[in-house]
Amino acid sequence: MPFSAKSLDFLFENRLHDKKEWYEEHKEDFRTLVLQPLQQLVVDLTPAALEIDDRFVVEPRTDRTISRIRRDTRFSKDKSLYRDYMWIHFDRGKSGIPDQPCVWFDMSGRGFGYGCGIYAPSPSYMDTLREMILAGDPLFLEAKKSLEEQDVFYLDGNRYKRPRYPDQPEDLQRWLDLKDVGFSYESKDFDLLFSDRLADSIVKDLPLLKPLYRFLFHVAESRVAESIIRPTGGTIPKEWEW
Repeated sequence: MPFSAKSLDFLFENRLHDKKEWYEEHKEDFRTLVLQPLQQLVVDLTPAALEIDDRFVVEPRTDRTISRIRRDTRFSKDKSLYRDYMWIHFDRGKSGIPDQPCVWFDMSGRGFGYGCGIYAPSPSYMDTLREMILAGDPLFLEAKKSLEEQDVFYLDGNRYKRPRYPDQPEDLQRWLDLKDVGFSYESKDFDLLFSDRLADSIVKDLPLLKPLYRFLFHVAESRVAESIIRPTGGTIPKEWEW
């Protein structure tokens, strides 16, 4: 079954009550209104996701491709128990690669979106990304050209208030001034979200992400190679390679 207005109503009401007792009483609603549509979406998107990276984890399970509805509050000032949004993500799982990118979809009462990026990349990852941009890395140039030739995804991320490289061309500064990086599409088309056309609409756009994802993964792979593998005389494990 597709998502419905009841899916979003449940997320909103569960977050409003924010009680384990209320959630347990309505757990079946969560399963049928939220979890099952997310699982089906994972299944529907899997072939297109594997065209981006054939080593993606694609099991339609919580903590594999589907987020938990219960928040981890151990290191957060916000101690609310439940979130009012959910997401799915495709990545390589526990591959041992720091800062690995993912392809994602999320939805809430504010709308839905999808794209690719890295959650909270390390400063060293972003330093490596900037070095590759300044060096004119071929995969960066391919990603940049791909992004400029389409109008679905936009370059997303928090930015420094002042340009870090004011002498660089403006089109490069857009990348160089990022604190984190992603490529996003956002929509408030709830008719589409609640329809059986959603997966097909996303699948149509996912191929556009491949050169963008590939550059982000290339940065992660290169950082590991330079800082961890090559100084010890080792080689990159095959499961880390593109």
